[in-house]
Amino acid sequence: MSVRTCRPWGQADGKVRPEHRGLAAIIYVRQSTKRQLIEHQESTRLQYALAGRAAALGWARSRICVIDDDLGVSAAVAGTRPGFAKLVTEVTMGRVGIVLGIEMSRLARTGRDWHQLLELCSLSGTLLADPDGVYDPGWYNDRLLLGTQGDDE
Repeated sequence: MSVRTCRPWGQADGKVRPEHRGLAAIIYVRQSTKRQLIEHQESTRLQYALAGRAAALGWARSRICVIDDDLGVSAAVAGTRPGFAKLVTEVTMGRVGIVLGIEMSRLARTGRDWHQLLELCSLSGTLLADPDGVYDPGWYNDRLLLGTQGDDE
């Protein structure tokens, strides 16, 4: 019987390659309302702490970018999240190796936005990561795991 050592921050399973580390690691920090910022400070702190997760996965600090333009901004109205627009642009331009978030489905406000981001990440080879693991949207099994998120919004 073997004892398996549990890694903090979930498994990367060899998905992170040197070409990913040569691009940016983006941490997208989001809270929907100013009230959430006050009442859920731990969530905000955990989101900012994902910069440490990116460093642990091998990204140089100079390649880690935090996008927090949407803190306290509701996404109930389309087009009101400049941070999300910036994230999508960077992924589309092929400048991102990994996007990190606490809850992957919270990266996008609607299921439609989520699936669009998933497709863009798949096409550009961008990985996604949360505390449970690292996901490659281009891999079938990871796509199945990720594809079920964001459908309820």
